[in-house]
Amino acid sequence: MRAVVFDAVRSQPEVRSVPEPDVPDDGVLVQVMATGMCRSDWHAWAGHDDIAFPHVPGHELAGIITEVGPRVTRWQVGDRVTVPFVCGCGRCEWCLSGNAQVCPDQQQPGFTHWGSFAEVVTLHAADVNLVALPDEVDFATAASLGCRFATAFRALVGRAQVRDGEWVTVIGAGGVGLSAVMIARAAGARVIAVDRNPEALTVAAEVGAAHTLLADGTDIPAAVAALTGGGSHVSVDAVGSEQTLADAILGLRRRGRHVQIGLLPPIDGHPRVPMDRVIGWELDLLGSHGMAAADYPAMMALIAEGRLAPQRLIERTIGLEEAAALLPGFDRATVAGMTMVDPQRIG
Repeated sequence: MRAVVFDAVRSQPEVRSVPEPDVPDDGVLVQVMATGMCRSDWHAWAGHDDIAFPHVPGHELAGIITEVGPRVTRWQVGDRVTVPFVCGCGRCEWCLSGNAQVCPDQQQPGFTHWGSFAEVVTLHAADVNLVALPDEVDFATAASLGCRFATAFRALVGRAQVRDGEWVTVIGAGGVGLSAVMIARAAGARVIAVDRNPEALTVAAEVGAAHTLLADGTDIPAAVAALTGGGSHVSVDAVGSEQTLADAILGLRRRGRHVQIGLLPPIDGHPRVPMDRVIGWELDLLGSHGMAAADYPAMMALIAEGRLAPQRLIERTIGLEEAAALLPGFDRATVAGMTMVDPQRIG
């Protein structure tokens, strides 16, 4: 099969012909019809994750089952499926309680094993982790869910439990941030989007942001407080830096809820957090790490009904060669939306 491969931390990825993976006893092989390029893929390439080399990245995907392991009972060849980026073991107390996204024995395509920047990908514990695609949901739309949209959905609906009429600040208008804007607006919230890219803010306004703030040195917490009459009820850091985390927390009103989605790799020590504000204003700090397959039906139903439209966030579709070229600089990309990769595209 053709796949994007890199051989060491920060080495140039390239498209190669490599052997197809073997199907696990409890898993499946999936022909990848669409896979998203995400900042998390860049983190793996940059050495912020413990991965083995050579490595194939890619973790948000949709496709068609081509081979089924002998212990799989719910799926068959030809089924159209997607999968969360965290695949639970299906046996532990967290998986059994419907919280596979924090499974201690989890598998993650593109991190724990070869991922979906390839024509074929392996998925483990298929009976627990796969999600069937409704006829109304195409492959690109489904692939956009696996990391960013599903993570944003759980962050706002499951973790922050955003309510109608609340103010929500979303810092970062990339794929996950724009997803958060769309989901918060669908929940009835009033949304403020913050980004350094004016084009991304234009898209944020198109998908539901009531206000946009350009991160050009402006005092973001003060601007948020002025717009909301004292701060937002909920904040989301969809970037992952000391600055964006601090701006998100300091822009909350008293008793507000902050959800951290963007990864904060421990570069130069642990990130500094304004804990004095967290304590003094009794703020809630919440993590969000994807969403279990068990929670997908509610989100998928909203998409099939047209109440959520993640496909609107796909800005461009590229092939594997372009994906290999773009990955090293993806942390600096100014794409106003999601980049989707079609592994079947040649050239």
